[in-house]
This record gives sequence, C-alpha cells and structure tokens, in this order.
Amino acid sequence: MPPVEELKEWRQLLLWNQFALDEITTKLKILNEECQHLDEGNPIEHIKSRVKSIESISKKLERKGIPFTARSAREHIHDMAGVRVICAFTSDIDKIFTMLSQQTDVKVKKIKDYVGKPKANGYRSFHIIVEIPIFLKGGMELMEVEIQLRTIAMDFWASLEHKIYYKFDKEVPDGLIDELTKTANIVNELDDRMLTINNRIKES
Repeated sequence: MPPVEELKEWRQLLLWNQFALDEITTKLKILNEECQHLDEGNPIEHIKSRVKSIESISKKLERKGIPFTARSAREHIHDMAGVRVICAFTSDIDKIFTMLSQQTDVKVKKIKDYVGKPKANGYRSFHIIVEIPIFLKGGMELMEVEIQLRTIAMDFWASLEHKIYYKFDKEVPDGLIDELTKTANIVNELDDRMLTINNRIKES
C-alpha cells in the first residue's frame, strides 16, 4: 500500500478510536447522572481516557511480531482506546460494570478481575474489553474499548507503582517491591473499611 494511503488508514483508525471513547464516556456519564438523580449517589468520581499513540502501537505490534499496519493494529490490539473509571468504593465497580454490560449495544468481550485476584505485586483493578458501535457517514463500525474500573485508593497505588517502575526502568530493588506489595494490602484493607463505613451510613 502506498505511504499516503497507509497514513490515511492510520488517521482514520485513530479517529474512530476517539469516537469510540466519546461514545463510552457519554454512556458512563449518563449512568452516573442517573444514579445521582435517583439518590443513589455518584458511583463515578472521575473518568480518564486516551487513544494510544502510534509509537506505542508500533512497539506493541513489534513485541507481538505483527506487521505495522493499521489493519493489523485494529485486529490484534484491543486497548487502543482506553478509559479509566475511578470510583469511591469497591461496590461501585460492580455497579458500573452491571449497568454498562446490560446495555444492548455494549458487548463484553473480555474480563480481567484483578480486584478479586490481584497480581503478584498487589495490583488491583477490574479490566474489561467491550465492543460498541460508532455511527459514521458511511455506516456503522464496531470498535473495541478497554475499560479499567478501580477505586481512588487503587488508582493512587497504581500511579505510584508506575512512577517507581519508570524511574528504575523496570529493575526495581527487591526491598521496594516488598514495600509496594505491603502497601497494596494496606490499600485493600482501607477500601474494605471505607465500604463498611459507607454501608453503615446507608443503613442508618
């Protein structure tokens, strides 16, 4: 394929992923506002979103041994469009997932439950890949979006872990890894206690 045509395909793919992000974030905001209207609180504290850069996509394709084309990227990379949903309580994670997965135009394709089964280093988050339609001038396209659901405490821990691994170029000293794991357990205990307090408030 000529370079100009390939560039057009990449631009189109990135734009479609941005459209998919716009669609899913709108859905999430509507659900959050409806919960507030029904006096059920706001399960979502805030939302972050991003489309992977071409450089990041290129590195991921290279690691997988896949040709660097827009077509292969769309077929093999399922997190080009990513949304991070930050909640106050662990119960909100379940609530958001249930509400979103019940929508008829949202297809849940993959689930990774790192809340129920944390990673060895203590990382906790609930990851899902969903497929949603976007409606374009020429018709409808199905696009994938990765959604990460986590509490404020989980997000704080994950942010610190990312900074540490970046600073040490992934060669983190053992002592620091142990501290991170211990801190993850403290974060989990904090989430449990905060949920207990919130439940007591609701019952009173």
